[in-house]
Amino acid sequence: MDPTPRNLPFRSVYSWLDRRIPLSPFVEFLSKKEIPRHKHSIWYYFGGLTLFFLIVQIISGILLLMYYRPSPDSAHESIVYITNEVPFGWIIRSVHSWGAHLMVAMILIHMFSVYLMKAYRKPREMMWLTGVALFFLTLGFGFTGYLLPWDTMAYFATLIGTEIPKSIPVIGKIAVGFLTGGEEVGPATLTRMYAIHVVVLPLLTLSFVGLHLVLNQVLGQSVPIGVATKEPRIPFFPNFALRDLRAWAVALALLSGLAIMLPWPVGEEVDPLASAPEGIKPDWYFLVLYQTLRIVPSAIFSLSGEMIVNLGLLVVSVVWLLIPFLDRKASVEQKSPAFTYLGVAAILYMAIMIALAYLT
Repeated sequence: MDPTPRNLPFRSVYSWLDRRIPLSPFVEFLSKKEIPRHKHSIWYYFGGLTLFFLIVQIISGILLLMYYRPSPDSAHESIVYITNEVPFGWIIRSVHSWGAHLMVAMILIHMFSVYLMKAYRKPREMMWLTGVALFFLTLGFGFTGYLLPWDTMAYFATLIGTEIPKSIPVIGKIAVGFLTGGEEVGPATLTRMYAIHVVVLPLLTLSFVGLHLVLNQVLGQSVPIGVATKEPRIPFFPNFALRDLRAWAVALALLSGLAIMLPWPVGEEVDPLASAPEGIKPDWYFLVLYQTLRIVPSAIFSLSGEMIVNLGLLVVSVVWLLIPFLDRKASVEQKSPAFTYLGVAAILYMAIMIALAYLT
């Protein structure tokens, strides 16, 4: 069978490339892959939407790097120049900023939908591990990128954010020292955050994304336990791929609308000697930790509240990573309501903490 898609635009271009780069085996493999249809199939699109926003972040980030200068004397000035002087610079910056928030939202939805559908069960344990790693890397992008505009809110939010992990025994001060390059947030911190944001994290992310996508193509989509599938299944290429592109078009429209209607503001240049602004809060995806720290007592017995929260966060992160190996029932295709309730409780807790952080 000829694997060349009959309805592929620019068929002659494809044929020209296929003679020089063997595309036919890859296209044939994708055309044989099928996507199951069931009442929860809509959640399959959020993995592709996360990938879309990652691509947006890479492209917009590269464009911003052409003008951004990562030094305390010129970082904020370069942001002002990008926003006010560079043609379309304001919209590129808005796209990058809004895209970061939407990417976090998409990866959260994707991760919890995978969890609730028990799509982590064997043989997909490695997909879950790489997916959770990508979630933490995404949060790392948010944290390291926040300081780069070198404005007042970013500076003091980073100052507070780097103080919290210091209470973790042994590794806390080491990790903070690695990030800040000294005892506190300063010029060295900006340089390190920049290096981590544009070099270290992208290299790790692209590696994990590549492995995650390969595993996804080889293992395919999981069907929730006990859920009836509909026939016929959807061929991945070109049928599901075209549906994915439609979802990407909707995401692009949403992102464009936010970037144009609500352009990302430029804050005031940082003054390290000034007092921290009142009511300073981190981005919404860090509000769960922020609000938890606010409601936990400053000391419980002989331990500080910060230490208890940090140790709890470490335990929760490890448990979350090891879910495929802890949920023994799902691994043998049995329903595990206890783990479902755990996931629902996690979603409710996050929603409540974020709401409380905004309301108080």
